[in-house]
Amino acid sequence: MRYAVVIEQAEGNYSAYVPDLPGCVATGDSVATVEVEIREAIRFHIDGLREDGLPVPQPTSLAEYVET
Repeated sequence: MRYAVVIEQAEGNYSAYVPDLPGCVATGDSVATVEVEIREAIRFHIDGLREDGLPVPQPTSLAEYVET
């Protein structure tokens, strides 16, 4: 599955979240680090849903850059 991930620059670090997986978040000191961390968070989140017998949401969010 391929989930959209939003990465935001915060004060002193970066944070990431997955709109289709509420509560699935990660932080890191660089974009590269937060990308690694959010991948692990997605795997962990999905494993937890499966272990609890809950459905794994299908990816539905889309991300696109818009020129202004």
